[in-house]
Amino acid sequence: MTEKALRLGTRRSKLAMAQSGHVADAVRQLTGRQVELVEITTYGDTSREHLAQIGGTGVFVVALREALLRGDVDFAVHSLKDLPTAEHPDLVLAAIPAREDARDVLVARDGLTFEQLPDGARVGTGSPRRMAQLNAYARSHGRTIETVPIRGNIDTRVGYVTKGELDAVVLAAAGLNRIGRSDVVTDFLSVDTVLPAPGQGALAIECTAANAGLAATLAELDDPVTRAAVTAERSLLAALEAGCSAPVGALADLLADGQVVHEMRLRGVVGTTDGSSLVQLSTTGPVPTSHDEAMALGRELADEMLAKGAAGLMGERAL
Repeated sequence: MTEKALRLGTRRSKLAMAQSGHVADAVRQLTGRQVELVEITTYGDTSREHLAQIGGTGVFVVALREALLRGDVDFAVHSLKDLPTAEHPDLVLAAIPAREDARDVLVARDGLTFEQLPDGARVGTGSPRRMAQLNAYARSHGRTIETVPIRGNIDTRVGYVTKGELDAVVLAAAGLNRIGRSDVVTDFLSVDTVLPAPGQGALAIECTAANAGLAATLAELDDPVTRAAVTAERSLLAALEAGCSAPVGALADLLADGQVVHEMRLRGVVGTTDGSSLVQLSTTGPVPTSHDEAMALGRELADEMLAKGAAGLMGERAL
């Protein structure tokens, strides 16, 4: 008798379906079992409010987690940056596969790069983190841009540019890569200019803690380096007591001498959305070999950022 298909819970957006499809393929190869996608509508998908106003963290996650806990699905795939930093007592983060490109990208009219945007250019993004850093970068180069809050899926956002409503929009490279739309990118924003959201470009595969067998199987898809990096980034976010709608950017990457990796660097930034005030710091330490070490790296940098006044910059929710 063939084993019954595993049910993978996913959001309905084109991007979520593409991400979940990649994971489903990997699980099929790993287990030899069929995997069926179960589409679930979340509050974040149906609400037209700005993410910062509907609570940011978790709005895309709650319905998927409820389906897991009810037993409607066996496991779920999330964009890691949507996942609340607090662990859920009944669920386990079974795998974090190798990360996609973590950078943000510009999709601009006439093939323009960020440097080539005219003064006063209207740039769309729903992210206070992006607004803060884009405005700060423009300021530091003696220029002004107008950041315009937008919502919607990738096609909707790109449409603002193609229809001429905005000069440019900023999106995550990973999302465009996953749906095969990287051809629309006109500029890759260096992480030295715009630090991504904590966990950006990484996926989270979650199942119930009670389903230990499935958790052990899914764990084979885990990438230890990605897990260490995003754990440090999310630890920073948690220690700053900020949700995914806060203007916090973070990136952990490996520092290598030739082929020998010897340290992990964690960079963090927090700022006011107008870019007038940023706290940007980094710390470097041995590559974490445990969850606790990765968490400690994030907390250490958060403490330094708080000492430099980071908390005062995060109260701003000006959208």
